[in-house]
Amino acid sequence: MAKKKITKKVYLQWYEDMLFWRKFEDKASALYIQQKIRGFLHLYNGQEGVLAGSLFAIEDKDRFITAYRNHVQPIGRGVPPEKVMAELMGRITGTSNGNGGSMHMFSKEHNFYGGHGIVGGQIPLGAGLAYADKYLGNEAITLCYMGDGAVRQGAFHEAMNLAMLWTLPVVFIVENNGYAMGTSVERTANHTDIYKLGLGYEMPCEAVDGMDPSKFYPVIQEAVDRARAGKGPTLLEARTYRYKGHSMSDPQAYRSKDEVAEFQKRDPIGIVQKVIQDKNYASDEQLQEIEDRVKQKLKDCVKYAEESEFPKPENLYDDVYIQKDYPFIKTP
Repeated sequence: MAKKKITKKVYLQWYEDMLFWRKFEDKASALYIQQKIRGFLHLYNGQEGVLAGSLFAIEDKDRFITAYRNHVQPIGRGVPPEKVMAELMGRITGTSNGNGGSMHMFSKEHNFYGGHGIVGGQIPLGAGLAYADKYLGNEAITLCYMGDGAVRQGAFHEAMNLAMLWTLPVVFIVENNGYAMGTSVERTANHTDIYKLGLGYEMPCEAVDGMDPSKFYPVIQEAVDRARAGKGPTLLEARTYRYKGHSMSDPQAYRSKDEVAEFQKRDPIGIVQKVIQDKNYASDEQLQEIEDRVKQKLKDCVKYAEESEFPKPENLYDDVYIQKDYPFIKTP
């Protein structure tokens, strides 16, 4: 497929989407502090350019799988955002009926396969999704995302090997935000160019600017086209940055405020907004209308979630297999 032109419409869509994703995560952070969201909470702030560029390159039939920083990805894939908010708040109307929470979003309908809490656990599953599509002749591809820390897992290398061996239609994307929890890339290996791990498998690989969706898009489109044409996998290293801690419990003692501020100068939302303003794609009034629309949409999400019921105790058995005559389990 020829690369699509990044038009005025695309820039405005990117701006509205990324602004909503950012404010969605900010609201989730506030709700967490209010103890309306429990457990862990890993925010995507700063990495929106990777998602925006990726979504522009794929089709509805394509698969999407990622780790636990996974609230806004299903929204990008078409999952109603109020259902994601409901899942975060543990409500029955959530994407996993309130059972998964922050780290386990899922929507088979929208080809979003998680949301995985085990570091690197989604990587062989991504290869498996691609294997299934190749076996069934679906002409679909899989985008498999991971953090920089996950590439130190053995499952990463096993999946890379099999993907090349079987020429699987999968694109592996490492969202390198600089830190695996609080451990910098420099402290995890004797090299910092993560994309070069693909060379050991003779896999096409490249490092890409993950802060600017207009730079990330053409590279991932090429990888997607290669996979769809039956030419196998690609490893992309999206160089990005997260503005928040690893999770809400992270004091961020491993980096300075100056470092964060330096990366915020290249905020993905700001990059797109500057293009819009420089090319007169929208007036200040129109940008304000977008922001107002985003704020109202977010209010509706919170209202929907707060008005939804919590799962009942008997719902515990709805999505698991049990042996009903097992003596230690009382079933409904």
